[in-house]
Amino acid sequence: MLADYDIETASAMLRTKRYLYVGFMCHQAIEKALKAVIADNDTIPPKSHGLMKLAQIGNIYDFMSENYKDILDSLDPLNIAARYPEQIEKLTATLSEDRCKVILTETEDLLC
Repeated sequence: MLADYDIETASAMLRTKRYLYVGFMCHQAIEKALKAVIADNDTIPPKSHGLMKLAQIGNIYDFMSENYKDILDSLDPLNIAARYPEQIEKLTATLSEDRCKVILTETEDLLC
């Protein structure tokens, strides 16, 4: 599964202290997993990066725990902000090694 590859990449980014890409790859992993759920329901996934929206389209959002919804909420800005230079510095300042370890662990839990 492509999401597994993204998690492995996030882990490699954590080891090399490239924290911006830990968050970005975790977002990508969840986005791909959610789009797979949507596709399994015989629906073409939208060209959207919004994780909560994708979970709703996949008809799983209402069944998710509040903790998992919070994880989606925390991952959402890591995709868009990582793509725009004017936001990278601001985002990078919030991504410590400890926070990235939490992000990676939570993403792995959500994927299971």
